[in-house]
Amino acid sequence: MEFPVSIPFVQQLGFTLHAIGDGEAELRLTVTDQHLNSWRVAHGGVVMTLLDVAMAHAARSVNRHQPDLGPGVVTVEMKTSFMRPGEGELRAVGKLLHRSTTMAFCEGSVFGADGKLCAHATGTFKYLKALPTQGRKLKPLGGEGD
Repeated sequence: MEFPVSIPFVQQLGFTLHAIGDGEAELRLTVTDQHLNSWRVAHGGVVMTLLDVAMAHAARSVNRHQPDLGPGVVTVEMKTSFMRPGEGELRAVGKLLHRSTTMAFCEGSVFGADGKLCAHATGTFKYLKALPTQGRKLKPLGGEGD
């Protein structure tokens, strides 16, 4: 199944979308050399990104009948706990726990090839129709007042 919207970073990492709907989403990743840390297991940043994307898609899944899944979401807050190393094919499941008009509260879990829990996260997401900076010129960093 293809992602409903293009996310170049996610495509670069090799995530695949396997299910989306009714407040849930499932993604998978086959861990390759590019995903490894110095211990030769999935880098924590890869696992966190997998959790973030799974939860964001769970938040958006309630709008799956709208073009591009309706409003986008941005991560406001995320807490992750790591239980064991991620190896082989990783499966991430995101769940929408509660939503309001503007916010989504989610949880996500990543399971290893053996089906054991590798990491768990909770996250808060804000629904947005567009980024507030879209169409505006940003000031360069290091300018006056920084």
